[in-house]
Amino acid sequence: MSDAPYFDELIGKTIVVDLSSLYVIAGTLIGQDQHYLVLEDADVHDLRDTTTTRELYVHEMGMHGVAANRKRILVSRTEVVSLSSLDDIIR
Repeated sequence: MSDAPYFDELIGKTIVVDLSSLYVIAGTLIGQDQHYLVLEDADVHDLRDTTTTRELYVHEMGMHGVAANRKRILVSRTEVVSLSSLDDIIR
């Protein structure tokens, strides 16, 4: 990931991060460096714990908001497949 203008616009916003593993993460992006994204008030969701698909879970988050289960987390940038603003989730 590069520090493109779109990425800079996401600082301070709630984002959804799809990982290469069976996790999807959402939270407020507060910072980043070359190795990690830093999120606050985050929901770390293991898709193995539910019968819900990734797409349905993200859609529901877009409708109802983030159910935070972590105050602050670091997300390895090497695991990130995509990220977007929660506001960009099509409902």
